[in-house]
Amino acid sequence: QVQLVESGGGLVQPGGSLTLSCEACGFFATVYSMNWYRQGPGKQRELVASITTEKNFTNNVNFEKGRFTISRDNAENTVYLQMNSLRTEDTAVYYCNAYHYNSHEDWGQGNQDTISS
Repeated sequence: QVQLVESGGGLVQPGGSLTLSCEACGFFATVYSMNWYRQGPGKQRELVASITTEKNFTNNVNFEKGRFTISRDNAENTVYLQMNSLRTEDTAVYYCNAYHYNSHEDWGQGNQDTISS
């Protein structure tokens, strides 16, 4: 189990950028991948991007390709989500997630990101 501490969310205008950070504290060796999810108003939670811990294989879901980039600082057990060219429909609570080899999942507290002029 790991504790996930998120930071970096906030309010930005359309077309702007945000970088989210998620630091994992605890026993990290059992984590298979680190992931970002989001849940917009009235919507279900959806996967945004993921990165494996062993070989840093990344996966960005189709609707975010080219705008969102996931990366990881191995030394700091921190994962980042760089979001560019933000749109109003990107407004959501963004959650960091750690998926373990035994299918256990840990979640961060969630950060509200609002894209509005």
